[in-house]
Amino acid sequence: MTQAAPWISQQVRALLAQNGHAWLVHGPSGLGQYALAMELARAWLCEQPTPNGSCGHCVSCHAIDVRTHADLCVLMPETFMLELGWPLSEKAQSEIDDKKRKPSREIRIDGMRDAIEFAQRTSARGRGKVVLVFPAEEMNNVTANALLKTLEEPPGDVKFVLASESAHQLLPTIRSRCLGHTMHWPDERAAKAWLVAQGLGAGDAQNLLIASGGRPDDALAFASSGRNSAQWSGLVLALARGDSTYVKDWGVPELIDGMHKLCHDALAVKLGAKPRFFSAAALGVLPSSSIVSLGQWNRDLIVARKTMNHPFNAGLMQEALVERARSALNSVH
Repeated sequence: MTQAAPWISQQVRALLAQNGHAWLVHGPSGLGQYALAMELARAWLCEQPTPNGSCGHCVSCHAIDVRTHADLCVLMPETFMLELGWPLSEKAQSEIDDKKRKPSREIRIDGMRDAIEFAQRTSARGRGKVVLVFPAEEMNNVTANALLKTLEEPPGDVKFVLASESAHQLLPTIRSRCLGHTMHWPDERAAKAWLVAQGLGAGDAQNLLIASGGRPDDALAFASSGRNSAQWSGLVLALARGDSTYVKDWGVPELIDGMHKLCHDALAVKLGAKPRFFSAAALGVLPSSSIVSLGQWNRDLIVARKTMNHPFNAGLMQEALVERARSALNSVH
């Protein structure tokens, strides 16, 4: 088990000191919603819990580490389950293995029905049961409505923790049935120290923390993909030149996010403000593009975000996005 970041541990202590059968932990991406939800689940199921959380070494903690705890139900899109190492149901895994369908990007109603049935069962280890939902906004209306009754009147000793990066997308009836907790932003020094402890160099930790807008999980994810802060800075010149090969290993959502940040900083510099995500030196290679063209590019990126998770051809999508960036960055009208 990787030790929780200090700002996550602080929030765990605060939440464990309060009573409630259902929590909604929410805030912008990259602040550790999943980590906080997991730490709460670990503490609730731990055989030797402390006010600070789980013990980390009992049988229950080990079972969660190896993804086999009988009293923990993790409800996620199948793409997230696979990415984070959680096993799919036998039926779902069989359908995917047989190429009958691709892993789902939303929380399926089948999974919710399994979670509700799980909530009705007796605890296997006698410490209660936990249902963890992440990202909770990936429940569609049908899936969310199926959860309402169980969330309001949970049977026995089951607890729920819903983690969200877009809580405004949740049904009001879901939000009203949970105690809410807004994720804390870590201070820069603590976030940088944590990133260094995860293996990043001090320079990369500092620069990627800036690139991620102060969100340490996002900074670590960028570094974990095999890139560094120099490659982040190099994105500016690559887009200005229309070099789509530079971003061939970038996911479409990641690319759109990077472009949005570049567009923001280019507009900021145009208006006499300081850039937020890129250094002034990196932005110095940009041609003199117009505010009008940058503003239109920003609007185009907002539209692109709405479909960025659709199963388009990634290569063609990257080329189209890069060409649009080149056009915007080189337009003087």
